Formats: sequence, structure tokens, C-alpha cells
Amino acid sequence: MAKIAYVLLCHKDPEAIIQQAERLTAAGDYMAIHFDGRSPASDYQQIRTALKDNPNICFARKRVKCGWGEWSLVQATLYALESAVATFRRATHFYMVSGDCMAIKTAEYAHQLLDSRDCDYIESFDFFESNWIKTGMKEDRLIYRHVFNERKNKRLFDLSHSLQKRLGLTRALPEDMQIQIGSQWWCLRRRTVEWILSFLSERRDVLRFFRTTWIPDETFFQTLVRHLVPTKEIESRTLTLLMFSDYGMPVQFYNDHYDMLMGQDFLFARKISPEAQELKSRLGALYAEQGVEFQISNEGRNLYGFLTKRGRNGLRFAPRFWETESTLGRNRELLIISCKKWHVAKRLIERLREVSNVPALAYLFDEEGTDMPDLGGIEATLWKRTRHRRALVRMLFDYYETDRLVICLDPSALELMQDFCADRAITRILQIECSLSDDYLTGHAERIGLAGQQTATAALERLLPTIRNDIQHESDRIRDVGFDHHSLIRESDSDEQIAEQLMPFLALDHEAALTLARTEHLFSD
Repeated sequence: MAKIAYVLLCHKDPEAIIQQAERLTAAGDYMAIHFDGRSPASDYQQIRTALKDNPNICFARKRVKCGWGEWSLVQATLYALESAVATFRRATHFYMVSGDCMAIKTAEYAHQLLDSRDCDYIESFDFFESNWIKTGMKEDRLIYRHVFNERKNKRLFDLSHSLQKRLGLTRALPEDMQIQIGSQWWCLRRRTVEWILSFLSERRDVLRFFRTTWIPDETFFQTLVRHLVPTKEIESRTLTLLMFSDYGMPVQFYNDHYDMLMGQDFLFARKISPEAQELKSRLGALYAEQGVEFQISNEGRNLYGFLTKRGRNGLRFAPRFWETESTLGRNRELLIISCKKWHVAKRLIERLREVSNVPALAYLFDEEGTDMPDLGGIEATLWKRTRHRRALVRMLFDYYETDRLVICLDPSALELMQDFCADRAITRILQIECSLSDDYLTGHAERIGLAGQQTATAALERLLPTIRNDIQHESDRIRDVGFDHHSLIRESDSDEQIAEQLMPFLALDHEAALTLARTEHLFSD
């Protein structure tokens, strides 16, 4: 009978990871855990301590600092696979899951399904001929070398990519391999995994190639399985249910999705909403049950499309983020930096990226050209961003897979601040007040169209006091609202005073906050 070794990649919520590991191993299956090297050591130790007496659990021999789109995700998977293969000699299948996955079938059902056919379950489509990649970079993922993280170092990523294109620095693909693409969530037989590990020990050239491809977790295992395993032994589909919205973001499942999930022809589902406590409880108890019969209708994706395309106003089977009462997520923190001098806030978040893993975006509701990820079009214009403000920010939380996000807003955007602060998420506001010289105000007047190069000096002298008063009024309005989590720093403050305000706002220790406060030329015009 099939015995599954789950390969779990996770990076947060140690309590949930412990519960997930205990549930999936209670029925006699195994689990190998890789906990992101960027996550706190204390969380990792909590997981190891809680699970140390469970013989059906092992850990990857090394923790890797993972980043989206990087080779690090594949390397973490390989470390966990190696540990699982060596530790669990009786495991017949290896199933890739994340901390956001939950079983939607019983262990009994899963074992019977895997026993019913001797094959590997992995999406594996021709990279160039298939239409698996809908938008964005395609061939360039492979023929150029990608050494920078697109999310953390977007400018370097784009600069490296454009420089290679300009200089014609393309590279050849492995001659004997047909590159494949598909979902990263797979279930492979033991023999296939052993073949892959043996192949990699001999073909270092393949490892070198994939280490510098972009998003290799969608091509690496998919290509190797198709290269090593006969086609008739590959079921080109994933056993993990995942659906995407029109914006290309994963759909989350809620309490009212339980019956729908039971009828889908999958073993797991992702992502389960953090707020769906009832759904989590029911699914958690399901895996160990016996004798449960499932009526497979498999209508989930069609039903989702039917309802959402008609703009259904309700909760059942629909993503809620575009509705008025939608939430960013109860356990999330939105950190807003409000500063009239945009270059000051931009310098601060640029430095923040160097001392913290918290994603930070500049004036996304004020500046059309703000660097933003592709979110399916909602980010295309300021009008769309503002109209779908909560949808946009929630999608950014999901895109960066984080519970903390920093954005910058102009002090005039009081309505946006009030809207975000009314959400169930925690919203913190850091207000930065800068000195306003006449030269700065003149430049500001020219940028917003109130003055030009030919404006008379006398006219400027009458205009500047009005602009100065308007900016001060915007600042006063923010303070007058009385936001629950409001901090204020001024250009005249000392580095220590600024650090004292940054510590609670960004949850930084004193040393990191002081490093931020000492950002070179922070307030310079």
C-alpha cells in the first residue's frame, strides 16, 4: 500500500506547521520539513522541539534562505527530498506541499488513489509550444542568466536582463533535454525521485543551467521527470487544487467552501484563508477518518468562473477582495509612510530593503510609474489602483507572501489612510515632516502645474505661502484624525529620536532602527 512522504516548504506560523505535521503523520505517513532560512531561528526551534519525538518526521539537512523566483526554492526542496529518501525507507511517494495547503480527502482515499495507478503526478507541458505562460517573460526565463531577485532587486534584475539582451549574451539550453513547465505542486514515486537525485550527481551542467533560470520551480522537476520517466507513466496534472482570479492571484477558500472542496478530484487544496477557522478545523479532522465516501463532481473551477464572471455579490464560492466590506486580512499589518517630500520616503524604504525583509513600495497611489509586480492589470493605472485599493493591497500581500507590507502615501491621501485604518488589518502610519524651503516649494509648484519656468518672481512670492499653508494643513489633518497607531518624525529630530519612532512602527531592534535613521542624505533636497 502507498505510504506518502510529504515534502513541506514553509516559512511562518510554527503552530500551524506543527498541527499540519501531526495531522498528516497520524495516519502513518511521513513528512520532511524545510523551514525558510530567513525565518526566525526561534520559530524553527519551536517546530523541532514540538516534533522531536515523532519518528515519522525529519528535517532538511540545511536551511536555505528562500526567495520567490529563485533557485533557492528548488534547492530547499532537494535538501528536504534527500532527507526524506534517506530517512523513510518505506515511503513509496513524495508529495510536495506548502504551509498553506490542507488535505481535502482522507489518507485512506489518497492511498487508494496512488495505488490505483503506477505513475507520477506532475504538470509537465512543453515550455515553448504550450500556452502555460499567459503573460510576461517566456523564452527569456531560460536563454538569459538571472542572478538577482526580481522582487527584492527589481532594478538590478531589469538592468541585468536588458544588458544581456543588448549585448546578445544568450546561452544554449541543455541539448538533450526538452524544457517543460507546470505547477510546482507534484507527487512523485520513490523510483522517480531516486532517478532524479542520481541524475543530478552526474549532470552538474543541468544544475548550473537551472540555477540561473527565472522561476525554476516551474521548470526544473517538470523537465527532469519528462526526461527520465516514460510518457505513459506520467499523469500531467497536479493533485493539489489551486485556482486563480482574473487578476492572476490565487483564490482563497473560506468556511462555506467545504462541500465544494469535498467534490473536487484533488487530494489537497491551497490556499486556505487564515480566517477560515471552521474550514481548517473540519479539514484537519478529515484526513485520519476512515470509510468516508466522496462524490466527485469536479465542478469547482467552472462554478467559480460562472459566479465571478457575473459579478455575484455574495460570499459563497467568490473571492471577496473587491467588495466594499472586504478585508486585507485580520492578522496582517499595513505600514504607511506619509511624507510630502517623496524622495525622503523613497530613500527611507530603499534603506529599509537592505536591513529588513519587509516588502516596501513607493507612492503606488500617487505615481503612475511606481515599480510594481504584474497583478493582471489592476496595477495598470492610478485610477484602477485607487478604485480597487483594498483589492490591490491584498493582492500585494499575497504576491509577496507576507503579513507585513510598507507603502508610501502623499499626505493629501487622507481618505485612503482612513479607509485602510477602518480595515480589520492593523494599519500603522508614520508621518514624516520636513522643512520646506522656497526653492523646494518652487519646484513643487512646477511639478504640479501651478508654476512654470517663466512664472514671474512676484507671482511666486504670492503663491509660495499658500502652498506652504496647504501642505501644513494636510499634515495637521492627519494628526487631527487621531489614528490609533500614529508616529511622527521631524527633520529636526536627532537620530536617536527618529530611531525611537521607527522601532515600534517597523518592529525593528534599536540597532536596525538607528541604521535607518542614519540613512545618508535622508532629508537632502
